[in-house]
Amino acid sequence: MPIIKSAIERVRVNEKAQVRNAAQLSSMRTSVKKFEQAKAAGADNLEETFNDALSAIDRAHSKGLIKANKAARDKSRLSARYAK
Repeated sequence: MPIIKSAIERVRVNEKAQVRNAAQLSSMRTSVKKFEQAKAAGADNLEETFNDALSAIDRAHSKGLIKANKAARDKSRLSARYAK
């Protein structure tokens, strides 16, 4: 454990940020998986789940959780699966 007051605060802040980032990344992955399951099941709300997944990817990129190229790659793959 750090001894300096500012270092102690950084540890506290980093732990909170890590929990928040993990939750948001998990949410993104869950929305993509929901789209995959809806596509496989032939669900009628496919367009809605597709838009939710794209939105989740964009949100994760805007928060800095994933890089621009990963966001573009994921969206491209999702679009290809949606069109198929």
